[in-house]
Amino acid sequence: MTYSIAFAGKGGTGKTTMAGLLVKYLVDTGRTPVLAVDADSNSNLNEVLGLEVEGTLGDAREEMKKGGIPGMTKDIFMEMKIQGAVVETTGFDLVVMGRPEGAGCYCAANTLLTDCLDRLIENYANVVIDNEAGMEHISRLTTNNIDVLLAVSDPTRRGIQAAARIIELSKALGLRIGRHLLMVNRAKEGQAEAIEKAVSDFDLELLGSVPEDPLVQEFDLNGKPTFELGKDSVALRAAYEIFEKIVQT
Repeated sequence: MTYSIAFAGKGGTGKTTMAGLLVKYLVDTGRTPVLAVDADSNSNLNEVLGLEVEGTLGDAREEMKKGGIPGMTKDIFMEMKIQGAVVETTGFDLVVMGRPEGAGCYCAANTLLTDCLDRLIENYANVVIDNEAGMEHISRLTTNNIDVLLAVSDPTRRGIQAAARIIELSKALGLRIGRHLLMVNRAKEGQAEAIEKAVSDFDLELLGSVPEDPLVQEFDLNGKPTFELGKDSVALRAAYEIFEKIVQT
């Protein structure tokens, strides 16, 4: 049975970096195959993973809305486009949702897209979803359960409050999510007490904190995939300890 973990958080918290490190953790620990899903309209998970992307599911949805290929049924067309949008590599694959829809009705296209994704996801042991702050992409992504929603915050009270609102939104949408958790990224020395108080005030479950790491900043500044971080990275080591708490054995 596929196990799914979705990341969410306001911009600038490093949720995409954390999603990429989770993919790396799953590959490093042999929990493969893994499907990485970039469901953020500002797609850049591929850069974290060091992959090139040529097509998105949004492109396929647009093409289907325009009629697809003459003589080919719409479901076969969508299946073909989804398979073509999957970027394959060792241990994991990546699929990018793409930008939100334009004008007009996309109900039929979204239904076919969801059905095809459900069949695709069944082929993977683990699915990692990098989502934007809103939960609508998750609700359209798949009818499968989300086992863990992991909200990522920076080490500020407002950031933790934003994470709490994201979790509230996911509950209000009625999504089938097993656990709602929080992780704090780029924490500095001496902030633990203040973080714990804010977490308690907003009634959240803190999974752990990842310390600020100059190596992550260096990789990002130089355009180097953080997927290539080594064990000398304090952020990677802390993230791995956090992930160990939520992944399946």
